[in-house]
Amino acid sequence: MPVAGVSTGAIVVFALIGVALVLFVSETFPSDVTALGVVVVLALLEPVIGLTPREAISGFSNPATITIVAMYMLSAGIQETGIVEWLGVKLAAFTRGEEDRALAATVCTTGPMAGFVNNTPIVAVFIPMVQDLARDADISPSKLLMPLSYAAILGGTLTLIGTSTNILASDAARELIRGREGIGIFEITPLGVVVLAVGIAYLVTIAPRLTPARVPVDADPLERFDMEDHLGRVVVREGSPLVGTSVDEVAESVAVGGEIAVLQLRRNGEVYAVPDADEALRPGDRLIVNGTLQAINRFQEANDLRHLHRESVTAATFDEAPTGYTLATAVIPEDSEFAGETARGIGLERFHQTRVLAVRRDGELYRTGLREFALEPGDHILLRTTPQTIEYFDDSPAIWIVDERVLEAHANGDDGPTLSSHTPVALSILVVVVLGAAVTPAPIVVAALGGAFGMMVTDCISPADAYDAVSWNVVFLLAGVIPLGLAMERTGGATVLADLLVASAGVLPLLAVLYCFYLVTSLLSNAITPVATIVLMLPVAVDTAAQLGANQFAFLLAVTFAAATPFLTPIGYQTNLMVYGPGGFEFTDFVRVGAPLQLLLSVVTTAGIWAFWGL
Repeated sequence: MPVAGVSTGAIVVFALIGVALVLFVSETFPSDVTALGVVVVLALLEPVIGLTPREAISGFSNPATITIVAMYMLSAGIQETGIVEWLGVKLAAFTRGEEDRALAATVCTTGPMAGFVNNTPIVAVFIPMVQDLARDADISPSKLLMPLSYAAILGGTLTLIGTSTNILASDAARELIRGREGIGIFEITPLGVVVLAVGIAYLVTIAPRLTPARVPVDADPLERFDMEDHLGRVVVREGSPLVGTSVDEVAESVAVGGEIAVLQLRRNGEVYAVPDADEALRPGDRLIVNGTLQAINRFQEANDLRHLHRESVTAATFDEAPTGYTLATAVIPEDSEFAGETARGIGLERFHQTRVLAVRRDGELYRTGLREFALEPGDHILLRTTPQTIEYFDDSPAIWIVDERVLEAHANGDDGPTLSSHTPVALSILVVVVLGAAVTPAPIVVAALGGAFGMMVTDCISPADAYDAVSWNVVFLLAGVIPLGLAMERTGGATVLADLLVASAGVLPLLAVLYCFYLVTSLLSNAITPVATIVLMLPVAVDTAAQLGANQFAFLLAVTFAAATPFLTPIGYQTNLMVYGPGGFEFTDFVRVGAPLQLLLSVVTTAGIWAFWGL
């Protein structure tokens, strides 16, 4: 039976939203899996909610979903040209080792670029470059990494194609606001420019005083992961039972217990990588081993070895040895196929000649038992790997290599990465897509699909790489939450919430109601995903505006900008998650730096909407 004018269907939808929000926040299941569960429940509850199974799965065919898939492919085509790396190296020359220039160059480049290219690959490419800029400027990388992420988020507000939430809002505007055909590709640009300018001003003036220097200047990867007591050197004594045994056999036997890993054999100035060294051990041989101090001591005592406590192991121990192996750091992205898998399960050592030496997660370091350690999105990992593996993963969405030491071109002081011969074609395609959406009647979904098609037929990107570039978890998340918004409309749930909010208009001016929508949306966006937030909040915002006789588009924009700019948590946006580990940040660092920016933009954006579009 309906309760106080609320339909049974609306009550069921509210309950479903409540369960979904709990699952989103708790991350009991991946967000895309939760969204798929929502689709199933909506389809099964057709008699109560009123959505047919076809409508329950309509998110997969929604123009916003298709547009976002195409934009991932289009961005990947631009990425393949090497132009982002090329710009990064040019930035290094511009900064000349000055802190102010490094910060300004970082935010003033990534921000505008993110208005046209997906910001996730931009940040992935720029992380190692920014680390290099920080080293040249003699500052902590932390001081540049958080502004890097924030600038990329801010840049997404510049155009319709800047972020997936903008595209969703455009589709919602077409569906919810009578007489609207969506949002023009540059319609939000005036406000986006203001938001980006204010944000950049904050990032170069106030943020440096608030951002902590978590990673020491010039800290090598081993120092960043505090590996001093987890790497050691041991010498083979004359009477050791290991004498005459192949070092690879020794490495294999100790690996069974999981406590110790043998990484190198050093003999008379020669260095052999393990497990690629088919050498019988001799007295005086030195081994570089990985394990806890206690495990190394047990290994020493059991095999009559001598532990060289005073000879430390540094990054140079690996990088300067001609073994074909090097150290690298990497981040597990949100949509990685490695999430939930262990190093052994993935076959990192067996197939990729890569060993995980340490993992930083949520400010905690894990350096033991890593072969059976399940990786999670946002993990910052230290690897002993090969240049070939780094190159292989460079084209993979499973893991982002974020170590400035792999940028050989810049390190060698040459002109940096060369641009692909397809660069003019790829950039021309992007321009055609933007202009096509701006000055022709073609819907953005058609323009975006045309751009993705153009990228593939001109060989700017292969079909396989184009499909790999799509964050399919985001696509399934969209497909799951879009019908949830439809269910709120169908059952009258959005109207119920709007009725409650309309009551506030009796005590608050209209501008304050708009501001409240911005604040509520931004808080939700930081707690759950921006995509889920905008789908849930847009119907309520538009319905509230209609009942108040206010500008529905203004309320839609308040929700759109708030959902697109989550600065308070590392989990609110993928770029925040990507810099979380490399910057050595703690969760509260994002609150300290992001909260003032969030509040500043809440005022600026609300005032900007009122100034540009009225109420």
